[in-house]
Amino acid sequence: MLNAGIVGLPNVGKSTLFNALTSSFSAESANYPFCTIEPNTGVVKVNDPRLWILQKIVGTQKVIPAVFEFVDIAGLVKGASKGEGLGNQFLANIREVDAVVHMVRCFEDENIQHVEGSVDPVRDVDTIMIELCLSDAASIEKRLPRLKKAVMARDADGIAEKELYEKILPTIEEGHPIKMSDFNEEEQIILK
Repeated sequence: MLNAGIVGLPNVGKSTLFNALTSSFSAESANYPFCTIEPNTGVVKVNDPRLWILQKIVGTQKVIPAVFEFVDIAGLVKGASKGEGLGNQFLANIREVDAVVHMVRCFEDENIQHVEGSVDPVRDVDTIMIELCLSDAASIEKRLPRLKKAVMARDADGIAEKELYEKILPTIEEGHPIKMSDFNEEEQIILK
């Protein structure tokens, strides 16, 4: 089953979106940072009218729609890659999802406090992207010494992985996401 993690700064509406998508109220949403500590998960059936057409063609009795899992992940704050807020826990939760839904607050509301004290969507997007890039860079830097052993053993897969990580590390360290780089098919497989 594919899943997507809903990420963003605290108090931007992640839990509210999660509850709306999953038609539940299992995720508490409140006006204080880190209302969500443990990730909430919910499964949504994907309504695809083509299934009913296929049912008529094949004549099956039972139709099982595809499902998609959403994960409401705790809010990320500046410095999360260095352990601020729920940093390491948040980043570990994000690594487990197939896709990321980035929730950004673009409205003023005096009843909802903003973790930075003011609403600035560009700054907030940058904060999340920089923290994710720093986390990716730390993961790569941790992996590279292990890959040196693969190079010494002349392991072709390890050599290719090491070369790819060395290629993308400067991009990530500059705060640019990996998706900004071009990859051939072999490199895309390594990154998965």
